[in-house]
Parts: sequence; C-alpha cells; structure tokens
Amino acid sequence: MRAMILPLTRRFLVMALLALVAVPLAHAQTDPLPSWNQGATKAAIVDFVARTSRDGGPDFVPVEDRIAVFDNDGTLWSEQPAYFQAAFAFDRIRALAKDHPEWKDKQPFKAVLEGDMKTLAGAGEKGLLEIVAATHAGMSVSDFGALVTDWITTARHPRFDRPYTDLVFQPMLELLAYLRANGFRTFIVSGGGIEFMRPWAPGIYGIPPEQIVGSSGKTEFRLDGDKPEIVKLPAVEFVDDGSGKPVGINRFIGRRPVFAAGNSDGDLQMLQWTTLNSGPRFGLIVHHTDAEREWAYDRASPFGRLDKALDEAPRRGWTVVDMKSDWNVIYPFEKK
Repeated sequence: MRAMILPLTRRFLVMALLALVAVPLAHAQTDPLPSWNQGATKAAIVDFVARTSRDGGPDFVPVEDRIAVFDNDGTLWSEQPAYFQAAFAFDRIRALAKDHPEWKDKQPFKAVLEGDMKTLAGAGEKGLLEIVAATHAGMSVSDFGALVTDWITTARHPRFDRPYTDLVFQPMLELLAYLRANGFRTFIVSGGGIEFMRPWAPGIYGIPPEQIVGSSGKTEFRLDGDKPEIVKLPAVEFVDDGSGKPVGINRFIGRRPVFAAGNSDGDLQMLQWTTLNSGPRFGLIVHHTDAEREWAYDRASPFGRLDKALDEAPRRGWTVVDMKSDWNVIYPFEKK
C-alpha cells in the first residue's frame, strides 16, 4: 500500500506545481494589454471596449461604426528630437545640396543645412511638407516609396542607434491589436506625409495603406509610353493637422470615430470631433513623462507641444496616459 501512496503523492505535488505555474501564464495569455500597468487608465480602456462590443448592451456600437483613429508622431512612435519624417527630409536635403547651391541662402533649406532646429520647428508640418515637395518634385510615387523604404531600413536614431521603426510604442501596438480583435477598424490620422507612412506603416502597425490618412502634396497622372505613373508636384495639397484632421477623417473615412488617440495640440480637434457626440466615445492622450526611457515634454516642446489639449482633457473626460506610470514597457526591444 505504501508503495502506491508515494507515487500518487508525488504525482499530486507535480500537478499542484504545474497548476501554480499555469496561473500566471494563463493571465499573461489572456491579458490583451500586458505592457500597460494595472490602474485607472488601463481599466478605462478595457471597460470601453467591453461596453461597446457587448451585443445587446446599452452602449453597444455596431461593427461598422467601430472606428478608431490614431495620430502617429508621438502617439504610435516617438517624435524627438524632431519628427522622424523631418530626419528623412533633412537627410535628403544634405544629399542633394551639392546640386542646389541656392539652398545656402534660402529658407527653410538654409535652416536644415545649418542645423537651425528652432526655425525648422516654427515651420511646422506645413514647412516639412514644403521641403519634401520641393526636393522630390517630378519623382513618381513608387520611386519615392522606394526611397522611403531604403531610408527607414538603414537610418538610425541618434539617441538609441536603432532603426526608427524600433521606436514604436509597444503598449500602443497592443492597443491596436486589442481594438481590432474586438471589431474595431484602426486608422492612422497624422500630420505626417501620407506617402512617407504608407511604405512601412502597414508592416509595423498592421494598418493597411487605405486606412492611413495624412498630409499630402499635389500629384498628377502621367503616361510614359505604356507605363502609367503618379508623379509628385512641387506643391502642398492638404495638411492633415489641427483642424485639418476632422476634415481628413470626413473626406477619407466617411464615418465619425468613436475612439481617438493623440498626444499634442495638433490632435485637439480630432479629439473634439470624436468625443463631442452622442453615444459612447473615448478620447486618449499620450503624455510624455518618462525622460529616462523616452522623453518628458509637453507645453514648451517645439515638437509635439501638449498644452491646450492637456487643459481640456479633464473637462472632456479624456483619458491621459502617464507614460512613466502607466507603461511598464515603452519599446518592443525592451522585452527582449
């Protein structure tokens, strides 16, 4: 009898140990937002998604209306010490400067060549678009996309010495996936150039090119023999920033979102357009508060200034993410 009890006891202990190990593993598998610390911010997101996707519930939102819009710079990836598209544009100007001696005395090219970030910051998204338009006029959209792909693959961030696409926010990647798993369609609505984002953003964020809304330069169709092309022109067509964001949403999406995420005053009107409406709505602001792991900035920053939107958040009931306390991981490479 004793010989039988020992194996049974040993088997019971093994099973008990496996059960103890399985509990945290099961939790890790079921938690859709593991890089978000437990707290009011995470709870608010989970509650909103649960309420709006619960069929028959009072806050149920039909699948076709589950539209979630996200800014890119500073919301889905970092934006310091300057917008990453600016780094691309500046590299292009330096590469082409030998063929354009007039740029030494002409703004904003002069500021780029002299490293005058204050002047460049003052030019804003529109100034950046003008730089890209002027330096790539006559280039086909497909050739420009190849240029962007080559740059995004080889360029490295000055602080982290990593590709810029390594500096996407892991918690936001999880949020995008979580929303999609619950029937939401996710869109990028960014002040950045649409032709700059489309070559790489689908592979990084899982958002297809037709769901990327951004600023754009003028283009035209040309037929070279039997080869049709869309060619970039030296002019800005649409600036998808500030009050332009609701316009872009209406023009390119055609439905009013129920979820919007941004990080700066450039997202204020998008947050207003999304949340100041009937029914369940969610506004989220990413507040950069972690100087050690990322950057800490808001009201005084030349890039990604957060002032008016931060003041308006409490009154509108928007959820403000404190990056330092709400995120246990910022970049995907921190998990390795």
